[in-house]
This record gives sequence, structure tokens and C-alpha cells, in this order.
Amino acid sequence: MVPTFEPLSLPDVVVVRAPKHQDARGHLMETYRRSVFSDAGIDAHFVQDNLVRSVKGALRGLHYQLPPAAQGKLVGVANGRIFDVAVDVRRNSATYGRWVGRILDGGEGEQLWIPPGFAHGYVVLSDGADVVYKVTEEYRPELDRGFRWDDPFVGIEWPVVDPILSPRDRSLPLLAEADLEPVA
Repeated sequence: MVPTFEPLSLPDVVVVRAPKHQDARGHLMETYRRSVFSDAGIDAHFVQDNLVRSVKGALRGLHYQLPPAAQGKLVGVANGRIFDVAVDVRRNSATYGRWVGRILDGGEGEQLWIPPGFAHGYVVLSDGADVVYKVTEEYRPELDRGFRWDDPFVGIEWPVVDPILSPRDRSLPLLAEADLEPVA
């Protein structure tokens, strides 16, 4: 059984559903195989894996990296439940400033492919969550950028009112004031 790939309303943002192989011991999911992803049009070369543990109500984002190290991300949840968001930050795109959101649940086996040129953020819906993601470029703090989670221009319909934010995320600019470069 191979994963299924479901394109969402923003170009190139895709939900990936990995099948579970379950028995009396538990389950196994193959979350990534380069050839299968490439055949589905996601020809990413991952260079770094991250694991983030967060508490209920924690909101992380909205973050992206500038070229030449703009990151594509394959995001999943090992444990817990999040509302995951991608925002098109490509100034030359017809969907600039538009967002798409998806609930990712550790028990469901879904991942979200977010290509370079999109900001990413999520809020934890369960008591806690372990978010795992692969990126196509290494973290480069000098190119790391972001904008406010509650930017009215973008209008994300977050399922929280008063999230837990880092000092950095609390002080991010609006998208109109953010440092952006178009990504081809």
C-alpha cells in the first residue's frame, strides 16, 4: 500500500495519507519514500528533520526562510492534534496572502507538504503534541522570517482566541511589512 496525495486549494500544498500496517503490537507507517513522493510530483530533497513538543494552546508561526534557503516542509504529528496552516508568501503569486489549514492528528497518519514560498504555523489542539517535520534546506537564522499569526489581511480562522506565543512570535510584523522575496 502506498500513500495517497490530495492537493489542497493552494497550489502545491498537498495532504499525504500514509497507510497504517497494524497488528497486535501496534502499527507501522512509512512516512516517506523518495521514489513514491517523486512519482506524485513532490521531488524534494530533505536535509534536516525536526521534532517539536508543545502544550495545548501553543501557537508557533507563521515562519518561513528567504531564498536561497527557502524551505519546503513535510509536517506530521507523532502524538497529539494540531491545526496546521500554510500561507502563500510569494509576492508574484496569484494566491499571495491566501491560506489553507488542516487538522493533523497523530492517530490518522496524515502529513502536510508545504513547498518553498509558503509560511507555516500551527496551534496545538490536544493536551500536548509532538510535531515532526522534514525540511529541504537547513535552518539559517539570518534568513529566518515570519509575520503575525493574527494578521487581518490573511484572516486565518484559528480555532483559538488567546494562544500561547513566544516573545518572538508576539512581536512579528504584519505580512505587508514582512521581509519577503519572490520564490520561483
